[in-house]
Amino acid sequence: MPSQNSIRPWLFRTYAGHSTAKASNELYRTNLAKGQTGLSVAFDLPTQTGYDSDHKLSRGEVGKVGVPLGHLGDMRALFENIPLEQMNTSMTINATAPWLLSLYIAAAEEQGADVSKLQGTVQNDIIKEYLSRGTYVCPPEPSLRMITDVAAYTRQHLPKWNPMNVCSYHLQEAGATPEEELAFALATAIAVLDDLKNKVPADAFPAMVGRISFFVNAGIRFVTEMCKMRAFVELWDEITRDRYGVEDPKFRRFRYGVQVNSLGLTEQQPENNVYRILIEMLAVTLSKNARARAVQLPAWNEALGLPRPWDQQWSLRMQQILAYETDLLEFDDLFDENPAVDRKVAELKDGARAELAQIDGMGGAVAAIEYMKSRLVDSNARRINKIEAGETTVVGVNRWTEAAESPLTAGDGAIMVADQEAEADQIARLEQWRADRNATDVKQALENLRIAAKSGDNIMPPSIAAAKAGVTTGEWGEVMRQTFGQYRAPTGVSKNPSNRTEGLDDIRARVDAVSDALGRRLTFLVGKPGLDGHSNGAEQIAARARDCGMDITYEGIRLTPEELVASALETKAHVVGLSILSGSHIPLLEELIERMRAAGLGHIPVVAGGIIPDDDANRLRAMGVAKVYTPKDFELNTIMEDIVTLVAPKTVAAE
Repeated sequence: MPSQNSIRPWLFRTYAGHSTAKASNELYRTNLAKGQTGLSVAFDLPTQTGYDSDHKLSRGEVGKVGVPLGHLGDMRALFENIPLEQMNTSMTINATAPWLLSLYIAAAEEQGADVSKLQGTVQNDIIKEYLSRGTYVCPPEPSLRMITDVAAYTRQHLPKWNPMNVCSYHLQEAGATPEEELAFALATAIAVLDDLKNKVPADAFPAMVGRISFFVNAGIRFVTEMCKMRAFVELWDEITRDRYGVEDPKFRRFRYGVQVNSLGLTEQQPENNVYRILIEMLAVTLSKNARARAVQLPAWNEALGLPRPWDQQWSLRMQQILAYETDLLEFDDLFDENPAVDRKVAELKDGARAELAQIDGMGGAVAAIEYMKSRLVDSNARRINKIEAGETTVVGVNRWTEAAESPLTAGDGAIMVADQEAEADQIARLEQWRADRNATDVKQALENLRIAAKSGDNIMPPSIAAAKAGVTTGEWGEVMRQTFGQYRAPTGVSKNPSNRTEGLDDIRARVDAVSDALGRRLTFLVGKPGLDGHSNGAEQIAARARDCGMDITYEGIRLTPEELVASALETKAHVVGLSILSGSHIPLLEELIERMRAAGLGHIPVVAGGIIPDDDANRLRAMGVAKVYTPKDFELNTIMEDIVTLVAPKTVAAE
C-alpha cells in the first residue's frame, strides 16, 4: 500500500478577487502562503460582460463580485510577485475569455515566462451564461466560434492550458436536477467539440478532447451527487469513444474541478453552512475514480456578504485536513461494485441520455437554449415549492428555526465590506491608462481586431496584440458588440400560468379583488438592473406572481434604471420589484427611485431583493423602498401577499 504522502491530492483553491487588482494580489499571496496550491480568479461584472469601469452600466458594480481587469496594467498588478510560469490559474470568465486570456499571456510574457508552460483554465462556457449566469455579450453562434478559437490557439501555443471548462455549477444553482445538470453540460461539450473538430488537424483532435475540462456543482444530497460524478465519468467516456472515435483512454478521462453548492447556504444559522460544505466536498473526493482534480469551497458566511480572509482560510483548512490528516488517499475507490451506487448511477445515466436525445433532436445545445432555460426555471420552481411546503427540510430555515445567536456573526468586522472608494480609484487609474498609451497603436490594434472578427480569422492573435497595445476591456467588448450584435437570452418564464394551486387560492382571490378595484389586472414589473446576471430569484418571483393572477412584465437581465422606468410608464405598473445580487443595490435603487419620482411615478411602491446587509436595508427603506427581501425570505407566497397589500391601499387610491 502506498504511503499517504506519495499520493498527490487535488488542487486546493479559493475563489477570490475583489475591489482592485492590488488588493486581490495581496489576498492571493496570503492564501498561497497558507497552503493554497492554485489560484481561482473572480472577476467583477463589468470585466465579465466587456465594459470598462466607467461605463454607465458599470455603476455600482466595480470590484463588487470580483476583481476589475480593465487593461494590461491591471493584469500586471494582479499577478505581481506571482510567477505565472509556476502557477496553475483558473479564471472564471466566459464571454470575455479570449480577452482575459490574452491579457494573461501578455502579462506572462512580460514576466519572461515560457508561454508554452502556462497551466490553468479559462471557463469559456458561454451556453450556461444564456441559461443561468447571464454574463454573455454576443449571440450564441459567434460566441461558440470564440470558444473554439481559444481552444485552437491553445493547442498550438499553450498545450498545458485547458481552453474550456464546461460549467454545470451554475446549472444546479439555477435549479437543475442531476439528470439535467449531466445532460445540459454534456450537450454543451458536444456543441463545442462538433465545432472544434473543423479547426484542428484530425490527428490532433483526440488530444484536444482530452483538454476539455468540467466545472461542476456538488449539492447536499451526498449519495446522489457522488453517483452523479460517477455518471459523468462513464457518460463522457462513452461520448468521446462512440461519437468522436477517441481511442486513447487518457483523452477520454473526465477531468473536473468543483465548487460545492452555494445555493443551499443559508442566511439563517449560517454556522450550519460549515457542515453543508464539508458533506458536499465528500461527494467529490471519496470516490477515487470520480474524484475532482481541483476543489474550491465557499465560505460559511457567503449568504451574508463578502467573506474575510479568515473565513476563506477556514474553508481551505477543511480541504487540507481531509487530504492530509485522514487516510482517504491510501485506498482504491470505496464504491466500486456497490449495488445501490450502481443502480443510482444507471438511473442518472438513463435520465441524462433521454435529455441528450431531446436536445440533439432539436439541433444541439445552441438551438435548444430556450428549451433548456424553461426546464431550469420549472425545476427550480419545484425545488422552492418543496421547501415552502416542508417536503424538503432545510435546517434552520423551515425546521428547527429557534436558535441561539451565532457569535461568529457578531460585531462590525464579522463580514468584510468592499472598499467604497475602490470604484473611483479604478476609474481614475483607467483614465490615466488611456492618457498614457499610444493612441495610434490602440486605433490600429482595434481595427485589426475588427477585421479578424468579421473575416472569421482566429480572434486570439489580434486580441493579444490589442492587449499589448493598451486596449481596454470595454474597447475589446465594443468591437465584439459592433461586429456580432447584442443579445437578450430567453427568461424561461412563460406568460401562461402553471397548474399549481396549493396555497394560491386565497392570494388569487385577493389579486382578483384588487384588480376589480383598479379596473384592470394588477400589473407587476420585475426588473434586473445593472450587470448582475443571477436571475433565478427574479424568474421565480415573476413565475409565482403570474400564477397568482398578476399581469407580469419581466424582460430579463441588464436593464438600466432609465429603461425600467420607461417600462413602468408603458405598462402602467402598479408595483416595481428589483432583484440585485451583486451588491450594487444602493446606487441602482437610488437612481431608479429618483427617475420614478421625476416621471410622476413616486406613488408606485418599489420592492427589492438580494444579498442586502441590515444597514443597507435600512438605507433603502429611508430612500422609499417599501419592502426589502433577502435569502431568508424564502416563502414566495408571503412576498406575494405583501405585494398585494402594498398595491391595495396605495395604488387603488392613486388611480
